[in-house]
Amino acid sequence: MPVVPPGPALSRHTVLVVEDDASIRTLLTSALHAAGYAVSTAETGQAAMFEAGRGQPDLIVLDVGLPDLDGFAVTRHLRAEGVYTPVLFLTARTDIEDRIIGLSSGGDDYVTKPFHVQEVLLRIRAILRRSDMPPGGAPRRPPLRYEDLVLDEETHEVRRAGLLIQLSPTEFRLLVCLLAQPERVVGKKEILSQVWHYDFAGDARIVDTYVRNLRRKIDRFEPHLIQTIRGVGYCLRAAHDTRGAAAL
Repeated sequence: MPVVPPGPALSRHTVLVVEDDASIRTLLTSALHAAGYAVSTAETGQAAMFEAGRGQPDLIVLDVGLPDLDGFAVTRHLRAEGVYTPVLFLTARTDIEDRIIGLSSGGDDYVTKPFHVQEVLLRIRAILRRSDMPPGGAPRRPPLRYEDLVLDEETHEVRRAGLLIQLSPTEFRLLVCLLAQPERVVGKKEILSQVWHYDFAGDARIVDTYVRNLRRKIDRFEPHLIQTIRGVGYCLRAAHDTRGAAAL
């Protein structure tokens, strides 16, 4: 079985695999060990929460269909407890609403079953790469602004019409991507590269899902700012200046 090497920067990371199917759990554990990761495992949601607190893994590969709590509930519990370990969902659910629920619960990415183990390793590498990025000690950057939307990268705050808006880390990075170049159309491949740091052909549907989530929070106000350019991508542009934009 070919395995994608994680690279020297990732070789010391610990991954918690939460999967009740023994064959899938063994497959992932073997592949992760071969790629240089340390691995711990759990078979239930309760055990996952215990291991996440005890072992403090760098990333959790989390099956959605667990026998006690589903993976979404586990993630919501972890986030409520202040545990922000990145989560990669494994799910047999393919409906857009299920993806929205999962990513809204605090997940960072998802892979649908059946999956190729190489894809899982690539997703893990991408998540860990962006999680490991140091702040760097650069001078303070001024807030990004467009219309009445303000994003402060230093304080990690977003405000619209003066009101504070709570965003997940991935939603925040997506908004930075759009707000850094307002009124420019940003393609889905470019978004995958900038927000998810994919250096492979990732599933562009995750972009659509996150845009839906972000739009629900940002565009509760007028004018609507996040526009869809069909067949191309997305842009930040006031709704009174749509120039070919359409709703998702």
